Amino acid sequence: MSRILYEHPLNERIRSYLKLEHLFGQVTCAQQLDIQQGYSVLFTALFAILDSLDRNDIRGDLIKDLEKLEQNLVIWSQRPDVDTSALEENLRRTVSLVNRLRSANTPWSKLKDDKLLSGVRQRFAIQGGSASFDLPQLQFFLHQPQKTSEEQINAWLVTLEQLKDAVALILVFIRQRSHFECIETESGFYQDSGEGLLLLRIQVDENAQYYPTVSGNRFRYSIRFMLPCEQSGRRYSNLATKFYLAKC
Repeated sequence: MSRILYEHPLNERIRSYLKLEHLFGQVTCAQQLDIQQGYSVLFTALFAILDSLDRNDIRGDLIKDLEKLEQNLVIWSQRPDVDTSALEENLRRTVSLVNRLRSANTPWSKLKDDKLLSGVRQRFAIQGGSASFDLPQLQFFLHQPQKTSEEQINAWLVTLEQLKDAVALILVFIRQRSHFECIETESGFYQDSGEGLLLLRIQVDENAQYYPTVSGNRFRYSIRFMLPCEQSGRRYSNLATKFYLAKC
């Protein structure tokens, strides 16, 4: 039976990584559409990525986590049952990303100086501000030959490539820290210690009529299952609940 996956970060650093992963996923989906159909999703996600970089020291966090991953990979290389080729490839990627992120000038800083992006970004911050009468330069861009617009979009996104790769690599290893185990609760409520955890991954059967909400931090967390409700939008479930949990 298919399951729905829910993920919940237990600190702000992992929350930022998950948001960036989500935004990069939106960019990828938008690229598969015709530019005149997907431009709103693409630009909205791109500007949200830039806002995250402006507000947080994402680069510093990534460097620290990649350095920690590099150290762990070196330790794991001493184990007799390790897949040497896969480990060496991940170690090479990790070292390469650390070196590139340590560079004084981050590639994505160029996006702040891009005149088209600067003008469009200001209007996108206003509700409904991307209409053609507000952004004739965007309207012009959208009606350029497809090859021209694709090349420009790829030129913007390539500056974010190392950021995207670093987030993806770190999240892969975080998710691999734990396997899913089946848990059953009689009251639709579950809690446990969050000591040492970074991420909760919850799977619920696709045909189940409940979904999880999570609160907590790295010390302790609780999972409360909810039911849809026409009157209030949602309500607590007191039913026997079965789900699958990976504590990463």
